[in-house]
Amino acid sequence: MEYNFEKKIIGFCDNKKIPSIPLYIIKDLKNINTNKLISAEQKTFLQSAFLLEKGFFGFFPDLNNNVGGAVAVIENSNQPRKSIIDQAAKLSSKLPIKKWTIKFIDKQTEEEIYDFLLGWGLSFYKFNITDNIKNKSLNNSLCINQIKNILDKNKWQQCIAELKSIFITRDLINLPPNILTPLNYEKIINNCLKKFSPKITTYKGKSLEKNFPLIDFVGRSSENKPVFLDITWSKNKKNNYPNITLIGKGVTFDSGGLDLKPSNSMMLMKKDMGGSAIAFGIAHTLMSIGCPINLRLLLPLAENSVSDRSMRPLDILFSRNKTPVEIGNTDAEGRLLLADTLTFSQETESKTDFIIDFATLTGAARVALGTELPALFTNNKKLGKRIIDAGIQKVDQMWELPLFEPYERFLDNKYDAISSTGSSNTGGAITAALFLKKFIKPETNWIHIDLMAWNVSGRPGFPEGGEAMGLRNIVNMIVNYCNDTNKN
Repeated sequence: MEYNFEKKIIGFCDNKKIPSIPLYIIKDLKNINTNKLISAEQKTFLQSAFLLEKGFFGFFPDLNNNVGGAVAVIENSNQPRKSIIDQAAKLSSKLPIKKWTIKFIDKQTEEEIYDFLLGWGLSFYKFNITDNIKNKSLNNSLCINQIKNILDKNKWQQCIAELKSIFITRDLINLPPNILTPLNYEKIINNCLKKFSPKITTYKGKSLEKNFPLIDFVGRSSENKPVFLDITWSKNKKNNYPNITLIGKGVTFDSGGLDLKPSNSMMLMKKDMGGSAIAFGIAHTLMSIGCPINLRLLLPLAENSVSDRSMRPLDILFSRNKTPVEIGNTDAEGRLLLADTLTFSQETESKTDFIIDFATLTGAARVALGTELPALFTNNKKLGKRIIDAGIQKVDQMWELPLFEPYERFLDNKYDAISSTGSSNTGGAITAALFLKKFIKPETNWIHIDLMAWNVSGRPGFPEGGEAMGLRNIVNMIVNYCNDTNKN
């Protein structure tokens, strides 16, 4: 079936013929008295509305006793920007269907305005497999013409680009595995990126078997055969932009292989391609905003199924760089995809500034940090700090875990091969990262992100289902890195 990923971003309206009414955003009620945007009658009404508290919104009437406008009190917290995003999403989902002209009573920073608009837009996401554009016209909206007067043009474009990419990422993760097969995934990516004219090299069949043996072994048991995508893009081909590589684990469904998952553990395994969707969403955003970058996106796509061709526990397979790998558990297939991909990513003539891989890799990371906080591993502390700082700035945080080298002994085996899972039943996120590190050259700057890619419970703007965890963080980090590097 055809599915439209280029959803129209709703929640914003540029139709000048539709009348609008004011939406006042207040952080401090004391500022009402001195504000010239509000009429004397409205001030009297607002001051008498003793129910107004932080997080509350209410309405004031026009001359005909209809809704003449609305006022919302934005709650401040220890994380004010998170508060703004969450409350804007909640507000847009609660307000009646109108065209609103937003008016900030208190002085707002550009970042706060940006976050309000992002939160407002996020609330309109909905995944619907049968009709993803139904009833779009029936939603309330903010006046775009007025927004352009309060927010820098480039910032507004980035906000829309992030919303589109987040929605695409969520859609990809939410699609059922019978629709999002590796081959269909390839078609979707080609269609979504067509307007950016990237170079896309595809490996499948014999070429994939020859060049990516571990990826082939993971996907060979399924009728839906594996695919490997090598995507490169630059805004300007003749440049000295930073070279940055993004990699995403793309297991479109993970049965566990011969180490079959129990049924309750299999229920969310359509999301095991979440790393690839997030890497793709980041790349889509960077292309959309014209980031000054030489971007490479590598996506190994496979389905981990069961057949007489399945890899077995204790099989010893040879990776792309001829490293022997002993299969400890067939359910630890994601690191095999990443091993071949990481090797391939470092074989180019031009040295990459850094590589970031994204993967729904271990339950151990979720045990350590929960479902909403991705685990970060890196061999470069400066890059790690950039990501941590960007996450705080964008309220899209990660937490660094150590590449604790003494645990490398758990990956040893008596056949002089690397164990894919290791011999320890603890520290699984660390040993998985150390396994990947075996395929990283000493001079390569590398970041590994182990994430959930799924909201287990919903709230306004962040419904239950696929989630673009880390997207805003990494986009912000890369944009800042490219700007800093290009200045120098």
